Amino acid sequence: MLPRVTEVRKVPKAVIFLFCGNGIRLAVYPSNLFVRCPRCGGPRALSKAPSPFVCADCGLRYYFNPSVAVAAFIQRSDGRWLFIRRAKEPSKGLLSVAGGFVEIGEKAEAALAREVFEEIGVGVQDLRFLESQPNQYDYLGVTYPVLDLYFLARTIGNPHCAQPEEVAGIEWRLPSEIRLEDLAFQSLRAAWTNHDFTFFTFQAI
Repeated sequence: MLPRVTEVRKVPKAVIFLFCGNGIRLAVYPSNLFVRCPRCGGPRALSKAPSPFVCADCGLRYYFNPSVAVAAFIQRSDGRWLFIRRAKEPSKGLLSVAGGFVEIGEKAEAALAREVFEEIGVGVQDLRFLESQPNQYDYLGVTYPVLDLYFLARTIGNPHCAQPEEVAGIEWRLPSEIRLEDLAFQSLRAAWTNHDFTFFTFQAI
């Protein structure tokens, strides 16, 4: 007998309050959308913790960990940095940097190279890890916790809008031209303010 389809419960956004290190509030934690076990269809065991999901019948413990994303601060020889103008929500119209989510079984560096190529049509070189930041990604009414891994990089070739449904434009900006309110995500604003990109060159790293 096949297990019953997992039920999805509508949870008011005010129900779940989870604060990350940089002050991000997760409105709807993914595990709190499930009231039935995805394996046997049994009820969820009572717990104050948002993770793991524990089945009261079969004992399944399913952990909801952050998704992992990668992004690149790409520098040009004249000291300008590459930003993309987001073409869709969340944060449509704001500035971000090239990147995306890591797939299962994929290395972070490989994911970054794939995402950069998909978005702006170029390869990357001289990858250097910069820092990590917790983030949140709102999609279809669910707020997903994310761990963003930021890298420094340079491109192989000339960037262009290779994925117009994701990227509305490409802009090379000097650090002095960047306003924090124009940046799409809290994690990006945190990473940007943690370093002085005016004097950040590959020769100095």
